[in-house]
Amino acid sequence: MLHGKRARQAARTAGGDVEAVLNIGRSPDIDPFLVSTLLSVRLQLHPHLKIELSSRLSSDLVHDVLAGSLDLAMVIDALESPLLSMLEISRSPFYITMPEHDPLAKRDSLTLEAMDGREWVLFERQEHPQLYDSILRTAVERQIVPTNVHHVMTAEEAFLFITQGAVAFLTKSGALRLTKTNSKRFACGVSIRPLQESTLSLQTFLVSRADNDSKLASELVRAFVRKLSLFPGAKQLTLPLTA
Repeated sequence: MLHGKRARQAARTAGGDVEAVLNIGRSPDIDPFLVSTLLSVRLQLHPHLKIELSSRLSSDLVHDVLAGSLDLAMVIDALESPLLSMLEISRSPFYITMPEHDPLAKRDSLTLEAMDGREWVLFERQEHPQLYDSILRTAVERQIVPTNVHHVMTAEEAFLFITQGAVAFLTKSGALRLTKTNSKRFACGVSIRPLQESTLSLQTFLVSRADNDSKLASELVRAFVRKLSLFPGAKQLTLPLTA
């Protein structure tokens, strides 16, 4: 199936003005800034390069990279492997979302201790297994006990629980989607604060197979990293942290 797909891509390339195709995957939780920056990269030696972008869970993306169906992938919470080359391209905190008039909204940032005895909204474990386990393990070690834990697949699903008094752990991308999807209700009902826990930060990696010797992929990665260096982290994504 993989060879058939690549053959079809090669045929389309030969029939048009596209000289090469790179298949790149991304997690839906990736900062939109990283995706737009990658897509804006232009290579002088490959002016007609085409990027085929797909979106899946990080674990599925790593599997596809190892299987060879993806040249590169931007993933969160990736396990180190001798079969992978991994480059960290971003690190950011979780963002805790709560009702506007919640006492926690008066703080500039939050810790896990501040959410002891509250209802939590967490992503499904299959999305980011290491991070999920780290959150619960840290809570147990510090004797922090939520009264209930709700699980969601998207930030939008968390909104109902938030309006009922729960606090939700969101990625920057998820928080941005929530504010856009619920823009009218957000303005009068929801606040977002960063979680200041260094051991629970979200690390984004650009991964490829360790034996990937593609000069085109390497050139794209170098150009992407150079372009990222032109933008300080503060420019990556602006969130309306005040209610």
